Amino acid sequence: MNNDSSSRIATRLREWIAGAAPGSRLPSTRSLVADYHASPVTVQKALQTLTTQGLIESRPGVGTFVRAVRTARPSDYGWQTAALRSPQAPLRSASTAMRSASNDVIAFHSGYPDRELLPERLVRAALTRAARGDAALARPPAAGLPELQSWFAHELGTSTPAGITPPTPSDVVVLPGSQSGLSSIFRALVGHGQTLLMESPSYWGAILAAAQAGVRVVPVPSGPDGPGPEELARAFAETGARMFYAQPNYANPTGAQWPARRGEQVLDVVREYGAFLVEDDWAHDFGITSTPVPVAARDDSGHVVYLRSLTKSVSPAVRVAAVIARGPARERILADRGAESMYVSGFLQAAALDVVTQPAWQTHLRSLRHQLQSRRDLLVTSLREHAPQAHISHIPKGGLNLWARLPDGTDLEQLTRDCESAGVIIAAGTEWFPAEPAGPFIRLNYAGPNPGAFPEGARILGRAIERNGR
Repeated sequence: MNNDSSSRIATRLREWIAGAAPGSRLPSTRSLVADYHASPVTVQKALQTLTTQGLIESRPGVGTFVRAVRTARPSDYGWQTAALRSPQAPLRSASTAMRSASNDVIAFHSGYPDRELLPERLVRAALTRAARGDAALARPPAAGLPELQSWFAHELGTSTPAGITPPTPSDVVVLPGSQSGLSSIFRALVGHGQTLLMESPSYWGAILAAAQAGVRVVPVPSGPDGPGPEELARAFAETGARMFYAQPNYANPTGAQWPARRGEQVLDVVREYGAFLVEDDWAHDFGITSTPVPVAARDDSGHVVYLRSLTKSVSPAVRVAAVIARGPARERILADRGAESMYVSGFLQAAALDVVTQPAWQTHLRSLRHQLQSRRDLLVTSLREHAPQAHISHIPKGGLNLWARLPDGTDLEQLTRDCESAGVIIAAGTEWFPAEPAGPFIRLNYAGPNPGAFPEGARILGRAIERNGR
């Protein structure tokens, strides 16, 4: 009987709604009980039926209203074509390294270390303390918190040999991640339409930042020991460039680390041509069998613009980095940062400083070194056993990645699709070349989740390579 009554009420209300304007208010439940001589439960059942059908909506404490019906129609954004005109730089899709992946796949593609490799306890405690401090409410200086500037300057200063003047805190500009620093450096120190020399292969984010800044990139081939000084000098002479971007320690994607002598040779070339070296030290905290010594530690004349990031080693949620530059170059970078973001969150700066000044930070880094080594070695062993076609000519002494050369003629697009359909995500090496790729490469991250699945992932990769070559 109640069901029949609620259906009758719903039918009558549906007729009333059909003639009402969107947003009209329905009578109160008490009024409906009196009008239809029904119980409150029966009226509520009728209203629930209409709500489920999308005809009405309830606003707690206000009432029940006729729901506005929005008619779907195609959107026309054609006018934007004329307003935006042609893009100054080619539009690039997001890198494979930035893709999220579900837990049921084997992820070799990520550009970040797995959560279990992060100092989670330190980070959570630091964020709690920062929330209670002044940094949670105050605006920090444009160049960064003085204490954090001092920490970055002191860290580089500890590697500075006798006879070289170490950097000072005033040489430091704190950044919201090193990616924004690259954009500022290329805009402020190179300029639109000018030439930038870049190691090849190189970090995809640097390639993207240069493209967005309208900078003309000229690749300089680089191997396990870095670029050849003669090749670099020839590139400076032929192009008239005044900047060279490189990763001397644990380069992304190759994992290469320059010998000390190569760093001195590159610095000599940069000085000879009155140029800058942008040293991206993103993997400073990821040494395995060696300890990184920045090239910047051997320069006090302002030729090296040094980038140091904490994002990957502290937490991806704590995007804090710094650029150390001397002379007018530092002022230009700071002016660009002011126009771009004004300042970096003092809350995040305070948290990052808290983490890296705790005694437990060094303990964490020692443990991280061993964890990365075991993961790297497991992946290398797995590839040699199950995917020998993925040739690894260089075992990195640090960083997060392996760089593997595949057989000539490999269809990388088809290979990545085949692997993904089998539950393995890999990153095609084409993203890391500023110009044409030097061959078919893939980058494999050994710091990702579930290292126990590395052998199975290598087995799937090996089978996919075999099928690709047929």
